[in-house]
Amino acid sequence: MGLNCGIIGLPNVGKSTIFQALTSAPAQAENYPFCTIEPNVGIVNVPDERIQGIADLIRPQKKISAMVEFVDIAGLVKGASQGEGLGNQFLGHIRQVDALLHIVRCFDDDDIVHVHGTVDPLSDIETINIELCLADLETVNKKYESLAKMFKSHHKDIQKEAAFLKPILERLRSTLEKGEPARSMPMDKEEEEAASNLHLITMKKGLYVCNVDESSLSVKNQWVDRVYAHAKEEGSGCVVICGKIESEIASLDGVEERLQFLKEIGLKEPGLATLAKAAYDLLELKTYFTAGEKEVRAWTFQNGMTARECAGIIHSDFQKGFIKADIYHYNDLLECQSEQKVKEMGRLRQEGRDYLVQDGDIIHFKFNV
Repeated sequence: MGLNCGIIGLPNVGKSTIFQALTSAPAQAENYPFCTIEPNVGIVNVPDERIQGIADLIRPQKKISAMVEFVDIAGLVKGASQGEGLGNQFLGHIRQVDALLHIVRCFDDDDIVHVHGTVDPLSDIETINIELCLADLETVNKKYESLAKMFKSHHKDIQKEAAFLKPILERLRSTLEKGEPARSMPMDKEEEEAASNLHLITMKKGLYVCNVDESSLSVKNQWVDRVYAHAKEEGSGCVVICGKIESEIASLDGVEERLQFLKEIGLKEPGLATLAKAAYDLLELKTYFTAGEKEVRAWTFQNGMTARECAGIIHSDFQKGFIKADIYHYNDLLECQSEQKVKEMGRLRQEGRDYLVQDGDIIHFKFNV
């Protein structure tokens, strides 16, 4: 299991610049709309100091962090749902990601053209959200039109499914017509499962990323305050980063040089580390570890998964032939300073298939196939 995030926003808000800094991968970043047409994809390590903490005590041959995949999707514009600015193609890319990182321009710069001529984050957000709602509304309407055929079916199960879907689709249509995302509509578990089959863009969780200038890192500017207020009202997350500074950090060679630069500008960690963590938390993803002489590795899992399900993240055979799991926590290892001491102190536990894995668990799976 991994995290896949789509970077969206209007043209010229700093999406490609932030993507380049995130991934140190080449992406086109120019001062004109639609510079990015095909999505750029980059894989980023999730910052987690526990990896090094475990490695210092276990002494593995290598360390492997959890990964986040970032997809830099071309800027959307008003009318994208009707195909403006190659909108249909871009919306298709958005449907394929797990979560949305909405980059919002919160800086003024006469040298960087704003697609609407003036900086107005809330207007920019509204433009993007309306286009996504309109795209989803088209999907819902098409599904609603197909119900007539389902109701005429000779199979009672299909008729029953149509009867169940009809009120859900009507409520979704009403929600989207008001410009509100599908995720804002109250649904029970069964309804959520039915809605998920529609692959609606506005069902995806989202995070607003305020792209600011250097002076706004220590003090929020008026635009950031407005985005934070909007995010709070909407129930979304919000982080602040400076794409320009992140690009400078990414261009530096070596950890020490980057740490020194961060110290000089008064930051504890790169804004992109904060962004990666926030994106991770967005989908309620947690981390467990496997540790041995060959490697220490972080594995991503959904909060609430069982030991058997987490075993399947490594390999389907682990889940199929699951016997038990030997588990201790990262904090146990830090306190005891060795795995042997963990065992001697009685901190190592044997857990069955239904054990709910916790963030920071270090696990040795036992299986037989």
